Amino acid sequence: MSDVILFQPRAELDAAGNLAGFVESCRNDLTVFGVNLDFDANVWDITENLQRKGVGNKRQRLVFSTLQTVNDKPPKWMADQFRPFAKAFMRYMHGLRPSLSIWHRLAAVRALESALSEGGLPPVPTRTDASTLNRAAQMILDHYSEAAASRIGGQLEMIADFLLDNQLTTVRTRWRNPIKRPGNSVRVGKEFDERRNEKMPSEAALDALPKVFRLAVEPANVIVSSVAAILCSAPDRISEVLLLPEQCEVRQKHGPEGSEAYGLRWWPAKGADPMVKWIVPSMVSVVQEAIGKIRKVTENARQVAKWYEDHPCEIYIEPEFEYLRGQEWLSMKELGKLLGMTRRTVPLAWCKSARLEIRINGRLAFVRFSDVQKAALSKLPMGFPVLNHETGIKYSDALLVVRANELSNRFDTYPGMIEPVTIDQINTRLGNGVQHGFPSVFTRLGFDEPDGSHIKVTTHQFRHYLNTLAQAGGMSQLDIAKWSGRKDIRQNAAYDHVTPDQMLQKIRDAIGDESLMFGPLAEIPKKAPIPRDEFARLVVPTAHTTDFGFCIHDYTMSPCQLHRDCIHCEDLVCVKGDEEKTRRLRQHLEDARELLRKAETAVDQGYSGGDRWLTHHKSTVERLTQLCSIMDDPNVPTGSVIQMSPPLGTPNIEASSRSPLPPAEAESIPDGLLADIMAAMGG
Repeated sequence: MSDVILFQPRAELDAAGNLAGFVESCRNDLTVFGVNLDFDANVWDITENLQRKGVGNKRQRLVFSTLQTVNDKPPKWMADQFRPFAKAFMRYMHGLRPSLSIWHRLAAVRALESALSEGGLPPVPTRTDASTLNRAAQMILDHYSEAAASRIGGQLEMIADFLLDNQLTTVRTRWRNPIKRPGNSVRVGKEFDERRNEKMPSEAALDALPKVFRLAVEPANVIVSSVAAILCSAPDRISEVLLLPEQCEVRQKHGPEGSEAYGLRWWPAKGADPMVKWIVPSMVSVVQEAIGKIRKVTENARQVAKWYEDHPCEIYIEPEFEYLRGQEWLSMKELGKLLGMTRRTVPLAWCKSARLEIRINGRLAFVRFSDVQKAALSKLPMGFPVLNHETGIKYSDALLVVRANELSNRFDTYPGMIEPVTIDQINTRLGNGVQHGFPSVFTRLGFDEPDGSHIKVTTHQFRHYLNTLAQAGGMSQLDIAKWSGRKDIRQNAAYDHVTPDQMLQKIRDAIGDESLMFGPLAEIPKKAPIPRDEFARLVVPTAHTTDFGFCIHDYTMSPCQLHRDCIHCEDLVCVKGDEEKTRRLRQHLEDARELLRKAETAVDQGYSGGDRWLTHHKSTVERLTQLCSIMDDPNVPTGSVIQMSPPLGTPNIEASSRSPLPPAEAESIPDGLLADIMAAMGG
């Protein structure tokens, strides 16, 4: 690990002096991103210092370009007055707070440089103030999606804090990120539909995948369709699937009848403990078949990996061409056999790209076997023989390792070299490279969307899909988090795309079923002279989310009569298992108990109207206590729909204030005054 040296600003220096000292310290004293890092280069290769899962041998680079030209080739570099600070900050902060999302940090740096460049003044970091940071935030919103902009804005706030805390600005300003994280609470309208469609696989994709799984023959299609099948069995991250060991299957007897449970060994990608994810019985046979298919297709690659573990200085050669090992010189034809290159011109091009010495004898070209062996060994994956240092899994033990170019559409498979299956390879084969000329498993087998467009699905959409199914099915938030490999149940919300129709149907389905419904609606259908589903449609015409559950009040008939006093309303429906709403119920109960104590004190002290508040808060505490006890009752299954009976009397304080006057008081109104009132009302 690189040494981290904390920068200490000097009080006797101004902002420019401290900035110069910071840059020099990061240039000369830090070893983050390597001792031999070329600090003055405009592109840093940080592959060896950033262990990202599922990207294979793809190089990871920091490009110090401007915000506007980040996608240009070649890009325009940041201004000379700003670029040294940008490099110093990226190096220093990665040592202090390393992050796999380092490009969000670099995007924030680019935005600040762009904001400082406006107005024709040189983009000197010491000129940063609140207006500059606000302009940078606006640029981030203009260039990125809402979700990405929120994260990049957080990094911009980190830059602002760093500049302030280390006396690197002439104007000391404490700034906060104004870009809010996009909310997921709105479940109706075009915005929700677009967000749901973006996060979830299409119906055409879900219909086509089982057929692709059955029809796939080519190794690439077999691997991709089998990975998709695994992702459809449990809400996994693709990086977790790509790190599965070959021996990942777990079978365990349980129950009095000795039935067998089937699961896969997982190493969660975001901090949760290693675990076994048990597969639901309906998907067991599919996952078993998928694992078997992948294991068969990738067996040769594991054998090659094992060869290089046992023979680290010798190239692997297919048994039928083993005789080439004893030769000093290889012709291009022989080299093609050794490397698995079928096209005649490819071996010569390979030698030239590897800068090998080529000897011409007549019309034939030759290359030394020792040079070929050295060049081939240099192409072993980074970190070989270990695929992932966090888990310690080796290439020879990994399930998803293939021979080089085996998933490529452009190059021949090289049987003597290996590579890990990457996220990009899977997503490209799932249709995300069709626009660039890369065929997908769907196009190869003739599957399209109903409108004729290409089917596209990403590996992460399966995770959103299964989480939404779990939410709609009433699985508890804790179980969803565990099933998904999360440490915090609050992260569930971003994966919940249950539609209003699905929420409404869940409540309707529970009506009349005493095992699913608790409350008045569990009994009414028994007395109704119409079918239960028709009764459910009539009695629950709509539903919308509330802080505690769902409101089934029909607003086409009347507005809310209780002014959102949901606890005293029989239209409130709660679903057991929603941890966030249950937490709010318990918090509301604590608040109500405190208000009850204050109402009791007010009554004791003779405050006018205190008795009404006392009655109201007593009823509130009583109903919340009953509701929380149902939520905590182990005999009530998770996913149950709970409806409270209507309260006795009218505990609502405002409703009480509108009740008719007692007869004695009504009779005491003078006749003349009563006549005037009636006349004013048009009576």
